Amino acid sequence: MNPTANKSDFDDLATNLKDLAYSYLEKYSPSKQQLKVYLLKKYLTKIKGTKNKKEVSDIIDKIILHLEKNKILNDEMYSDSKARMFLRRGYSLNKINQSLRNKGIDSKYIKQSIEKIKEDEIEPDFVSALKLCKRRRIGPIRPESNRDLFYKKDMGILARGGFSFELSKKVLDLEKEEFNKLIKII
Repeated sequence: MNPTANKSDFDDLATNLKDLAYSYLEKYSPSKQQLKVYLLKKYLTKIKGTKNKKEVSDIIDKIILHLEKNKILNDEMYSDSKARMFLRRGYSLNKINQSLRNKGIDSKYIKQSIEKIKEDEIEPDFVSALKLCKRRRIGPIRPESNRDLFYKKDMGILARGGFSFELSKKVLDLEKEEFNKLIKII
Protein backbone atom coordinates (compact mmCIF):
# COMPACT_ATOMS: atom_id res chain seq x y z
CA MET A 1 0.00 0.00 0.00
CA ASN A 2 1.37 3.38 -0.98
CA PRO A 3 1.30 5.81 2.00
CA THR A 4 1.49 8.91 -0.20
CA ALA A 5 -1.64 7.85 -2.07
CA ASN A 6 -3.47 7.54 1.25
CA LYS A 7 -2.28 11.00 2.28
CA SER A 8 -3.61 12.56 -0.91
CA ASP A 9 -6.94 10.80 -0.42
CA PHE A 10 -7.06 12.16 3.11
CA ASP A 11 -6.21 15.68 1.94
CA ASP A 12 -8.76 15.50 -0.88
CA LEU A 13 -11.46 14.34 1.52
CA ALA A 14 -10.62 17.03 4.07
CA THR A 15 -10.62 19.68 1.32
CA ASN A 16 -13.94 18.47 -0.10
CA LEU A 17 -15.58 18.42 3.32
CA LYS A 18 -14.17 21.85 4.18
CA ASP A 19 -15.54 23.25 0.89
CA LEU A 20 -18.93 21.70 1.62
CA ALA A 21 -18.89 23.20 5.13
CA TYR A 22 -18.10 26.69 3.81
CA SER A 23 -20.78 26.53 1.13
CA TYR A 24 -23.32 25.35 3.73
CA LEU A 25 -22.32 28.16 6.09
CA GLU A 26 -22.78 30.70 3.29
CA LYS A 27 -26.43 29.69 2.92
CA TYR A 28 -27.41 28.80 6.50
CA SER A 29 -26.46 29.51 10.07
CA PRO A 30 -26.31 26.00 11.54
CA SER A 31 -25.35 24.66 14.94
CA LYS A 32 -22.30 22.43 15.30
CA GLN A 33 -24.47 19.32 15.38
CA GLN A 34 -26.40 20.31 12.25
CA LEU A 35 -23.17 20.96 10.33
CA LYS A 36 -21.70 17.65 11.48
CA VAL A 37 -24.79 15.71 10.36
CA TYR A 38 -24.83 17.57 7.03
CA LEU A 39 -21.19 16.79 6.28
CA LEU A 40 -21.57 13.14 7.28
CA LYS A 41 -24.62 12.76 5.04
CA LYS A 42 -22.78 14.39 2.14
CA TYR A 43 -19.87 12.04 2.62
CA LEU A 44 -22.13 8.99 2.66
CA THR A 45 -24.24 10.05 -0.34
CA LYS A 46 -22.03 12.06 -2.70
CA ILE A 47 -18.39 11.38 -1.90
CA LYS A 48 -18.76 7.68 -1.05
CA GLY A 49 -15.12 7.21 -0.13
CA THR A 50 -13.40 4.17 1.26
CA LYS A 51 -12.77 5.62 4.71
CA ASN A 52 -14.64 4.22 7.67
CA LYS A 53 -17.12 6.30 9.64
CA LYS A 54 -14.72 6.91 12.54
CA GLU A 55 -12.03 8.47 10.31
CA VAL A 56 -14.57 10.67 8.55
CA SER A 57 -16.03 11.72 11.89
CA ASP A 58 -12.57 12.72 13.11
CA ILE A 59 -11.98 14.82 9.99
CA ILE A 60 -15.37 16.51 10.43
CA ASP A 61 -14.61 17.22 14.11
CA LYS A 62 -11.31 18.87 13.11
CA ILE A 63 -13.12 21.03 10.55
CA ILE A 64 -15.74 22.08 13.12
CA LEU A 65 -13.05 22.81 15.71
CA HIS A 66 -11.23 24.98 13.14
CA LEU A 67 -14.46 26.86 12.36
CA GLU A 68 -15.13 27.40 16.06
CA LYS A 69 -11.60 28.64 16.67
CA ASN A 70 -12.01 31.19 13.86
CA LYS A 71 -15.40 32.24 15.33
CA ILE A 72 -17.31 31.26 12.20
CA LEU A 73 -19.39 28.73 14.12
CA ASN A 74 -20.74 29.62 17.58
CA ASP A 75 -23.42 27.60 19.37
CA GLU A 76 -23.97 30.24 22.07
CA MET A 77 -24.84 32.91 19.51
CA TYR A 78 -26.91 30.38 17.56
CA SER A 79 -28.87 29.52 20.70
CA ASP A 80 -29.60 33.17 21.50
CA SER A 81 -30.74 34.04 17.99
CA LYS A 82 -32.91 30.94 17.58
CA ALA A 83 -34.50 31.44 21.01
CA ARG A 84 -35.44 35.03 20.12
CA MET A 85 -36.80 33.92 16.74
CA PHE A 86 -38.87 31.15 18.33
CA LEU A 87 -40.23 33.60 20.90
CA ARG A 88 -41.35 35.98 18.15
CA ARG A 89 -43.13 33.07 16.49
CA GLY A 90 -45.10 32.37 19.65
CA TYR A 91 -43.20 29.38 21.07
CA SER A 92 -43.41 28.73 24.81
CA LEU A 93 -40.22 28.54 26.83
CA ASN A 94 -40.69 24.76 27.08
CA LYS A 95 -40.96 24.44 23.30
CA ILE A 96 -37.94 26.71 22.78
CA ASN A 97 -35.96 24.52 25.15
CA GLN A 98 -37.00 21.34 23.34
CA SER A 99 -36.39 22.79 19.88
CA LEU A 100 -32.87 23.87 20.78
CA ARG A 101 -32.14 20.46 22.31
CA ASN A 102 -33.27 18.84 19.05
CA LYS A 103 -30.80 21.05 17.19
CA GLY A 104 -27.96 19.66 19.31
CA ILE A 105 -27.26 22.75 21.42
CA ASP A 106 -25.53 22.26 24.78
CA SER A 107 -27.89 22.65 27.76
CA LYS A 108 -25.80 25.42 29.35
CA TYR A 109 -26.29 27.61 26.28
CA ILE A 110 -30.02 26.85 26.27
CA LYS A 111 -30.29 27.86 29.95
CA GLN A 112 -28.43 31.11 29.25
CA SER A 113 -30.70 31.96 26.32
CA ILE A 114 -33.87 31.28 28.31
CA GLU A 115 -32.58 33.32 31.26
CA LYS A 116 -31.89 36.26 28.90
CA ILE A 117 -35.45 36.00 27.59
CA LYS A 118 -36.86 35.93 31.12
CA GLU A 119 -34.84 39.03 32.03
CA ASP A 120 -35.87 41.00 28.95
CA GLU A 121 -39.53 39.97 28.63
CA ILE A 122 -42.42 40.29 31.05
CA GLU A 123 -44.24 36.95 31.16
CA PRO A 124 -42.83 35.57 27.89
CA ASP A 125 -45.11 32.51 27.93
CA PHE A 126 -48.26 34.64 28.23
CA VAL A 127 -47.17 36.89 25.37
CA SER A 128 -46.27 33.86 23.25
CA ALA A 129 -49.66 32.26 23.95
CA LEU A 130 -51.38 35.44 22.78
CA LYS A 131 -49.29 35.45 19.59
CA LEU A 132 -50.11 31.80 18.95
CA CYS A 133 -53.84 32.48 19.40
CA LYS A 134 -53.64 35.36 16.96
CA ARG A 135 -51.64 33.39 14.39
CA ARG A 136 -53.82 30.28 14.59
CA ARG A 137 -57.06 32.30 15.02
CA ILE A 138 -58.09 30.39 18.10
CA GLY A 139 -59.51 31.26 21.50
CA PRO A 140 -60.68 34.86 21.86
CA ILE A 141 -60.46 35.47 18.11
CA ARG A 142 -63.09 32.83 17.31
CA PRO A 143 -66.68 34.00 16.96
CA GLU A 144 -68.51 33.87 20.31
CA SER A 145 -70.86 31.13 19.06
CA ASN A 146 -67.94 28.77 18.20
CA ARG A 147 -65.75 29.30 21.26
CA ASP A 148 -67.42 26.65 23.41
CA LEU A 149 -67.40 24.12 20.58
CA PHE A 150 -63.69 24.51 19.90
CA TYR A 151 -62.52 24.99 23.51
CA LYS A 152 -60.97 21.51 23.79
CA LYS A 153 -59.34 21.80 20.38
CA ASP A 154 -57.87 25.21 21.26
CA MET A 155 -56.66 23.84 24.58
CA GLY A 156 -54.91 21.01 22.71
CA ILE A 157 -53.23 23.44 20.33
CA LEU A 158 -51.86 25.43 23.26
CA ALA A 159 -50.80 22.26 25.09
CA ARG A 160 -48.86 21.06 22.03
CA GLY A 161 -47.29 24.51 21.95
CA GLY A 162 -45.81 23.77 25.37
CA PHE A 163 -48.05 26.02 27.48
CA SER A 164 -49.28 25.01 30.93
CA PHE A 165 -52.92 24.19 31.60
CA GLU A 166 -53.42 27.27 33.82
CA LEU A 167 -51.91 29.63 31.26
CA SER A 168 -53.92 28.08 28.42
CA LYS A 169 -57.12 28.43 30.44
CA LYS A 170 -56.26 32.05 31.29
CA VAL A 171 -55.68 32.94 27.62
CA LEU A 172 -58.72 31.11 26.29
CA ASP A 173 -61.00 32.75 28.89
CA LEU A 174 -60.04 36.29 27.80
CA GLU A 175 -62.75 38.44 26.30
CA LYS A 176 -62.29 39.56 22.70
CA GLU A 177 -61.90 43.28 23.59
CA GLU A 178 -59.33 42.56 26.28
CA PHE A 179 -57.44 40.24 23.91
CA ASN A 180 -57.33 42.94 21.21
CA LYS A 181 -55.98 45.47 23.74
CA LEU A 182 -53.24 43.08 24.80
CA ILE A 183 -52.31 42.30 21.18
CA LYS A 184 -51.93 46.03 20.43
CA ILE A 185 -49.58 46.40 23.40
CA ILE A 186 -47.39 43.57 22.16
